Amino acid sequence: MAVKVLSATYIGIIGQIVTVEVDITRGLPSFNMVGLADTSVKEAKERVRSSIINSGFEFPVSRITINLAPADIKKEGSLLDLPIAIGILLATGQIKENKVNNLLFIGELSLLGDIKTIKGALNITLEACDKKIKNIIVPLGNAAECSFVKKIRINPFSTLLEVIDFIENGMNSKYKYKIEKNSCVDKLPDFDEVYGQESSKRALEVAAAGFHNIILYGPPGAGKTMLASRIPSILPKLSYDEALEITQIYSIAGHLDTNVGIAKERPFRSPHHTSSRIALVGGGNNLMPGEITLAHNGVLFLDEILEFNKSVLEVLRQPIEDRYIRINRAVGNVIYPANFMLIAALNPCICGFYGTNRQCTCNDFERKRYLKKLSGPFMDRMDIFVSVKGITFEEINKEHKNKSSKEIKTRVERARRIQKNRFSKEGIKFNSEMNEAHLKKYCILNVETTELMARIYKMYDLSTRAYSRILKVSRTIADLEGRENIDKVDLMEALNYRRFVDDKIV
Repeated sequence: MAVKVLSATYIGIIGQIVTVEVDITRGLPSFNMVGLADTSVKEAKERVRSSIINSGFEFPVSRITINLAPADIKKEGSLLDLPIAIGILLATGQIKENKVNNLLFIGELSLLGDIKTIKGALNITLEACDKKIKNIIVPLGNAAECSFVKKIRINPFSTLLEVIDFIENGMNSKYKYKIEKNSCVDKLPDFDEVYGQESSKRALEVAAAGFHNIILYGPPGAGKTMLASRIPSILPKLSYDEALEITQIYSIAGHLDTNVGIAKERPFRSPHHTSSRIALVGGGNNLMPGEITLAHNGVLFLDEILEFNKSVLEVLRQPIEDRYIRINRAVGNVIYPANFMLIAALNPCICGFYGTNRQCTCNDFERKRYLKKLSGPFMDRMDIFVSVKGITFEEINKEHKNKSSKEIKTRVERARRIQKNRFSKEGIKFNSEMNEAHLKKYCILNVETTELMARIYKMYDLSTRAYSRILKVSRTIADLEGRENIDKVDLMEALNYRRFVDDKIV
């Protein structure tokens, strides 16, 4: 007798419905699995056998064939253990078949019959909801993340016995759980703890308002890392859709806190400079997401960026521009989102003290070779460059009220609302995402600002991409000031943010 049980897997961050077909016939005892299953799925037979026996049921001594349809999609992970076990119990008549209609099962089984937490539960729940499936059986450890999906009933269980009781008794099952949504969020570092650095704070405010990429350069100890770590405190709260996107990514990657469920704060990823290309953009044997995807809808901070391998930095060029990463490997192809705000910090030379009162031990050749790790195309993709100077003793002890993150965040949110209304029908959300058509439509310059831009463009031989990014930053500055059109002062500030080492415009 052949039976069917609904389950699912995932490709990238997208869930994929899978039908588990179980056929038990006479013949020499065997357990065959077909349907492009990887090693972790094929190993399910040992877990399923022990789990069924240790739960008090009989495992058939027959010829068992499992088909995972559609057969042309690779299935990986241990989340198919539970549906396979249910299918075997259905095929042997230990569970009534009509009780599993419109139920989807996912979960890994232990040898004792416990259901373990899996990766990608939220992604599968969203796909099940889209496919009009009304009930989903999930591991208890995944209950918090799945409970935020609307229009589908989440049924979390911790053992195979509990699942069978639910199938047999339905809503009258004695196994019922109340899912509590944890709203606790850790306090973020605040900008009011930073002495001085007003120009740097302003640049970070502009960057946060328009989701612009920014480079902080200056001597060691000036406060570059301290400033960057406070960026999350001025970014707007996550929308429901953004939170779901982040949670999907972290669920697939196995980084999700099961006690919190859905993401509450924007990601802030800070990989070490020894990270490989695969660690940064994703890939490997399992095509897992990298740091740029884990930073989606948040911040990717590359501290000491010049210590990264140049070939590693170059792989960022396409994701920065396109906001996604396409990974093509022999084992498959996936597309991951990568819409992040890049913050980079660097020293002006190897010793770090060029341009300060301390003696620099680097010669001109060494300093230029050090900075050459940042190629022209990479620099073109950065919107804002800001010099972070060391602060004096007087500034530290000066009595004045520092701007708090709450004050800055209020202005950032106001600028974001302006952009949301402006781009409501354009398919983008931020000024940094504007293309040439958007620039012509929303970044109109008057005669005076046009003449100024023309002089700067010719004088410093700017690239077209650099010109576009200056306009985007100008548009954000105007939004922060509540101006409908870009003024000369907005353009001047944006041009100032293109000044790099040696007062060079890039």
